[in-house]
Amino acid sequence: MTTTTEGDGQADPARWWRGGVFYQIYPRSYADSNGDGVGDLPGIISKLDHLQRLGVDGVWLSPVTCSPDRDWGYDVSDYRDIDPDYGTLDDLDRLVREAGARGIRILMDLVPNHTSDQHAWFVDARSGRDAKYRDYYVWADPKPDGSLPNNWVSMFGGPAWELDEASGQYYLHNFEAGQPDLNWWNEAVRREFDEILRFWWDRGVAGFRIDVCNMMIKDKELRDNPPATEDDPIEQQFMGVRYVYNTDRPEAHDILKHWRVVAADYAPERLLIGETNVDTIERLVQFYGSGLDELHGGFNFQFMFSPFEAAALRDVVEKTEALLPEGAWPTWHASNHDFSRLSTRWAGGDPGKVKVAQLLLLTLRGTAFLYAGDEIGLVDGDVPKEEMLDPVGIRFYPYAGRDPERTPMPWHGGPGGGFTTPGVTPWLPMADPAANNVADQSDDPGSVLSFCRRVIAARRASDDLAVGAYHSLPSAEGTWAYARGAATVVLLNMSDGPVGFENVQGKIVVATDGGLEGAVAEGTLTLEPWSGAVVGE
Repeated sequence: MTTTTEGDGQADPARWWRGGVFYQIYPRSYADSNGDGVGDLPGIISKLDHLQRLGVDGVWLSPVTCSPDRDWGYDVSDYRDIDPDYGTLDDLDRLVREAGARGIRILMDLVPNHTSDQHAWFVDARSGRDAKYRDYYVWADPKPDGSLPNNWVSMFGGPAWELDEASGQYYLHNFEAGQPDLNWWNEAVRREFDEILRFWWDRGVAGFRIDVCNMMIKDKELRDNPPATEDDPIEQQFMGVRYVYNTDRPEAHDILKHWRVVAADYAPERLLIGETNVDTIERLVQFYGSGLDELHGGFNFQFMFSPFEAAALRDVVEKTEALLPEGAWPTWHASNHDFSRLSTRWAGGDPGKVKVAQLLLLTLRGTAFLYAGDEIGLVDGDVPKEEMLDPVGIRFYPYAGRDPERTPMPWHGGPGGGFTTPGVTPWLPMADPAANNVADQSDDPGSVLSFCRRVIAARRASDDLAVGAYHSLPSAEGTWAYARGAATVVLLNMSDGPVGFENVQGKIVVATDGGLEGAVAEGTLTLEPWSGAVVGE
């Protein structure tokens, strides 16, 4: 198989992130340095050698700012300080320095849609209608008949309005009742967030992943949402309304454009990566603006939610490539702290299929995000009802909620799994660390971890894989072939039988079957079921 596709040929000036691989850490579950059962910043620092050996360019930290943890960090009570569970500002500064010394930059999580009800702004806001910070939040009177201001529902279930009895008004919460929504029509709120951005960027933080960035601003008139129909996403059908006025408002783009200007004040420019969990790729690409004036990257949930089938995934990638504005850059992920891990959801725990998923994720054109544990094929944990902590899982039981993908990282197979001190109960139950851990895979050339390292190394060594153009190539049913740049081809057999790929010319750079690596392909290359290879010059 040959290709005439022209690639970029040279590394992009922004290659560190465009060609880079990022690694999401859920701090509570990564490494506990002080034996309290909760992961922390010093624990992350202690694992930087693992990340350096893995070859990642950046780390995205789920929230480490102060929080009462009704939604585990996503209810922020202080945007400018570190929660004591995780350490101190000095610990964060040390993480930025020590990661930077290893060529790894740190992204933090920004939660601009809402605060905790324990944030000083909201404590003041609910002290009276004339309070200084009252208009930092979305308040509304009951309807004349005493009913709720409108029909909006919380993403966590139930009405999105909570009565403040002292003032007789309702406040909006699109998530948990302890997460009141901020009023982004208020210029003072916008100025506060300018200062928050600069507070962290001045400390050397490389950028932010922006939580629910499509929801920041709501319809100014607080109009009722229309009823859901069978054509709407299943979540909206379940809630009974179509999300029209409480999310995806066009004014959110103005906020992101302004932040992009602020980000450009820094050298290197700070990154804005959006949690863009929207219904269609057409909506996703809107968050790139012209291609260079909004987000640097928006997570493609259509990709993550696709079945693990060649045709389905290829369709998402090709449509994304076709619709992205010139200059924009894709962002790919297959796991995170809110949804089942790729090893469980896509691969059913099969190490061979996990390797195919890694190869796919790490060789597409775009910035790739791994979730901690993806590198070893970690599966979702088992969290019994009596140990559940996720408010969504507790509300909608027997739905398991988000706890299973948040269980602690296993570093070795002994007591505590290397996550915490032996004998200490971790904050969430830990799967049997002896079944799958970093230490056992670290020096095994056939392991999922070793393969993941080799793919990232190949990406780093190749302009084609890092920043080259993408072009689909013809291939048989159940397979996917695509060119990267001028001289690299990725071949994926995502079927249950062997497949011969014809007209393959070049050196096998990396393959799920490590025995193929280094061989020269001339003609037909046969790949076994659920396997893949990268062929280059």
